[in-house]
Formats: sequence, structure tokens, C-alpha cells
Amino acid sequence: MENRREESTLPRTLIAIDRDSAEPLYRQVRKAIEHGIAVGIYDPRHRLPSSRALATELGVSRNTINLAYQELIAEGFVSSRERSGLFVNPEMRPQGVPAQPTPGQGIDWSARLRRFPDAALPHIEKRPDWHRYPYPFLAGQVDIGAFPARAWTRSLREALDQPHVAHSLADSMDTDDPLLIEQLCRQLLPARGIEAGPEEVLITVGSQQGLDLLGRALLGPESRVAMEDPGYLDARHIFLRTGAALTGIPVDRSGMRPPHSLSGTDLLYLTPSHHHPTNATLSIGRRRALLGLADAAGTVLVEDDYDSEFRYQGSPTPALKALDTGGDAVYLGTFSKFLSPGLRLGYLVGPRALITELRQVRRYVLRHPPGQLQRALALLIASGEYHRSLRRYRTRLMRKWTAVTEAVHEYLPWPQPPYPPGGVSLWVSGPPELDCRELVAVAERAGVLIEPGDIFFTEGKPRNHFRIGFAAIPQRAIVPGVRLLGGLARDLLG
Repeated sequence: MENRREESTLPRTLIAIDRDSAEPLYRQVRKAIEHGIAVGIYDPRHRLPSSRALATELGVSRNTINLAYQELIAEGFVSSRERSGLFVNPEMRPQGVPAQPTPGQGIDWSARLRRFPDAALPHIEKRPDWHRYPYPFLAGQVDIGAFPARAWTRSLREALDQPHVAHSLADSMDTDDPLLIEQLCRQLLPARGIEAGPEEVLITVGSQQGLDLLGRALLGPESRVAMEDPGYLDARHIFLRTGAALTGIPVDRSGMRPPHSLSGTDLLYLTPSHHHPTNATLSIGRRRALLGLADAAGTVLVEDDYDSEFRYQGSPTPALKALDTGGDAVYLGTFSKFLSPGLRLGYLVGPRALITELRQVRRYVLRHPPGQLQRALALLIASGEYHRSLRRYRTRLMRKWTAVTEAVHEYLPWPQPPYPPGGVSLWVSGPPELDCRELVAVAERAGVLIEPGDIFFTEGKPRNHFRIGFAAIPQRAIVPGVRLLGGLARDLLG
């Protein structure tokens, strides 16, 4: 057992013994280990193999290995620790073989890597340890306690039983799970007013992949894209990477303001149910106007319906695609905002010819989304547990929305307008003198995580906006967190 543990610390193919060489075997072993130390193969934290283990591995005598180790110890490459074994000297510097490439050696990756047009754009940043903060007001994260873990586990197990296992484990090439497509067409899409056949639906690894596929298939350096300003930052990255030119269209409390014309615009991207990031709902009149403009100009209209399920007052508005009589609008949906962003499952609905092409594009990007996840999700929906869990989660979020809106009105030191009754975050606009970047930094040091708003703007980038997400934070932490945030903002404003 001890020898097996020690053998694992040394790569089996590192030392090559040439038994026909005139050079003694112990010197060959010593040089090989010295070379490994020089290039950083051996970690000083890990014990080197014993003479017995290494002798067995190489098929030589223990005396050969002991002689090699004695020379390495004498020259300072290796040190012996009582009752612990032999270790690489952490202060040892490479001799003879450089540990790092010198100028002119190796590939200069910084020069070889392709430069994308979005290189200067900021990114949406989220701390990986956000859950360790007492007040994580972050959008994009979910309430882990609301995830239907037992039902999901049952669905995963069932997906590996007959008759489902073939769909879970097969290489499906460019096709999707037929049961999941059926559940989408029968249960989820009709709730948004959308009628679609199986040949009009594509499963994606989240809505971001849907945008990427559309960009690959439809856009290029001569293309023009229009989107909301402020708008979804990741979409800007994806569109700019195609080489397309990007135009921002202003947004107000009724959503995107329809321009006079979309002539010359190849693709229009928008988030009509809950505008990202302000949560404004696009009015019915503007929906019809934008559909008319897109139809007249031959513009592909892409609707990202990322969290339409979460409306807490009134009835949900129909999807923009449901109003599209021509059938050319493209609809993006995702399971990330309810089930989990970690599952990376979404879907795209569009004309048959487009879906056919996108299947080919997707095939040479990742083949298809994982079969077991597709079948498990289909079973979860078919069992009714998906919709039961969604209703429970919506109720949970409604209580959080009520708590956070009331707390913001009470504790932030400037007047607050009524907030849209939906979404999983609040878009907060402070007085012009508020610097959201400074507030974000100060708040983080106090244990409050919020997101800066300037990164979402195409033009101007005002710094008096920030975003408060409330899906992931525990309900009990909302009021004290907002109270603390309000005090910090008051201090900054003087």
C-alpha cells in the first residue's frame, strides 16, 4: 500500500533507462530527476518515491537509486526530512534547463491569439464565493433551497432506466430529445401564446448559446445589429465577436422606443417581458410597432424571454412571437432562471429553415446538449413537478420582491419610483452625483454585493445606476442588507 502511494508522486514515463549506455545507471536516474526538478515537474510539497518504490518501477537495484539520491542531496536538489522521506528543495533554482521560456523560445501566445472586436467591453463579474457574503444582492443566481432536488434526482435516475436510457446515452448527432421537444410544444410554449412544431424548436446549452448560434449563422462583418440601450452585456459581446456593427436603441419605462425605421438592420435583439436590466415590460403597442418595422425592413427580430415566468402582479403579457403573424420572429427561452444556471439548458424557437441550419451549426460546436439532462428535464415536466415547483418558486420570489421594494423605498436616501412587478432584480437609479462603482466597492467591503449599472450602456455610461438582485439572498437578510446599503449610499453622498 505504501509503495502504491509513493509511486503516484512520480510520473511513470519520466525516467528512461538506457541499459546499453556507458553512463552508469545511477547517473542516468540522477540526471532525469534533476531535469524534472529544473522544469518544475516535481512539486516540493509532495514526497519523492522511496528507493524501494523507484527501484521496483525502473527494474534496478535499490543501491542504484540510493546513489542517485545521495548525489541529489549532496548538491542541494533534494532534502531529507526525518520520518517523512525525501522532498525537492523548495529553494532550488533550475540549473542548465530553464524553468521558464526565455525570449525567443516557445510560442508567444499573446501575439498568436485572435483579437475580437469586443475586447474593450467590460464583463458581468460575479464573485465565485458570493454565497459567503451576508447580503448577496446578485442577479443571475438562484435560490438553491427552491430547487426541486428530490424530483430532479428521481428524473435523472428514471432517465437511465428503460425505455429512456437509449435517449440519455446515445450519440444523437444533431437531433434533440423528442420527449423534451414534445413537452415544450405541448406545455411550455402554449403558456406564452406560441404554437410551434417539433421542427421549429432547438435545444440549447442556455440562451447564450442560442445567441451565439444565431450570430454564427446570420451575422458577419457587414451586418448591423440593434439592441436596447442599456441592454444585456453578454449579447453585445456575442454580436460584436461576429464583426457586426452594433447600435443601441433607448429604453424608457415602457421598454424599447421603436425607431423610425429598421432599414439596413439585419438583426434586432430585445428583452420585452422584463427588459434587461431595468425590468420594464414592453407595451403591446410597441410590440406591434416593432414587429411591423422588422417585417418592412426584413430584419430578424430576436426575443429573449429569459424570466417571463416571474411576474407578481397582473397577467403576463403574451410573448412578442405570439403576436408575429409572419412567423419569422425568433424566440429564446431558458431554464436557468428557475431551475439552475448550472444546468445550462435552454431552447430556441424559429422558422423551420433557420432551425435546420442552426442544428448544423450547433453540431460542430458541441454536437448536442447532454442526453440525460434533456430526458430528465422532459420527465420532470411530464410529471407535473416542474410546474408545481415553478408555482412555489414564484410565490417565494413574490415575497422577496415585496420585501426588497419596501426596503428600498424606506432606506435608500433618495425618492424611488414604483418598480415593475416582475423579474428577479431591481434597477436602481440614484442622483447624478452617485458613483455606482464607488458604492459597489464600499458595499462589498461591508458584506453587501450589488452590481454596477454603467456596464450595461452602449453610449454615455452614466454611473448613477446599480442593480439589486433578490433571487438568491435569504429573505431574512433583505431588510438589514438594504438598510446597510442605504447607510453606505448616504455616507457617499455626504
